[in-house]
Amino acid sequence: MAAAGRDGPEPAAARGPGRKWRWRPVLLRSVVGSVQEGRGFAFRRKQKIEWQYRKSLKKRRQVHSQQDDQFTDTYPEHLKHLYLAEEEKLKKRRRTPDDSVSAEEKLNKAAESARTREKFKNKTSNQKAKEEYEKIKAEHSRKKEEAEKRKQQREEAQRLYKKKKMEAFKILSKKTKKGQPNLNLQVEFLLQKIQQNT
Repeated sequence: MAAAGRDGPEPAAARGPGRKWRWRPVLLRSVVGSVQEGRGFAFRRKQKIEWQYRKSLKKRRQVHSQQDDQFTDTYPEHLKHLYLAEEEKLKKRRRTPDDSVSAEEKLNKAAESARTREKFKNKTSNQKAKEEYEKIKAEHSRKKEEAEKRKQQREEAQRLYKKKKMEAFKILSKKTKKGQPNLNLQVEFLLQKIQQNT
């Protein structure tokens, strides 16, 4: 029977009388450290929990500092009043009953009221859109009326032109009793035409 070695248990006879395993306590220890040494399993777990707690505290501090930095003057002027209003709401939530309104808050309120007055003076996007629509509608109606006038004038001019043309045709197409063209009428027509031009 072949020697199994350290992989599995072997009968004592197969190993031989002088081949017993030695006890090696350092190699067999699977857990690193002990409580006496201050490096046991429970101690490591406790350290890990403490580290996670400190980490969460640090994150909270960072979040609070970011919230404090949030309402600074770095925002665009047209949105600043919104951020100031949000800051007011947060301060009201945090405020205790004995806190009095500071001078800075009074200034902020005054600035906010001035901005709201300006806001009411300025038109909203909906009002601007309505006015723009009304302007466009008036422009369209004006253009439509002008086009209608031009059309009527053109029709009137065409009607007059056709009337003159028919009169000229009637005069020029008249014949004598024998079927010859009436030269007297044609000459009279030409004379009238010359007189009108002069």
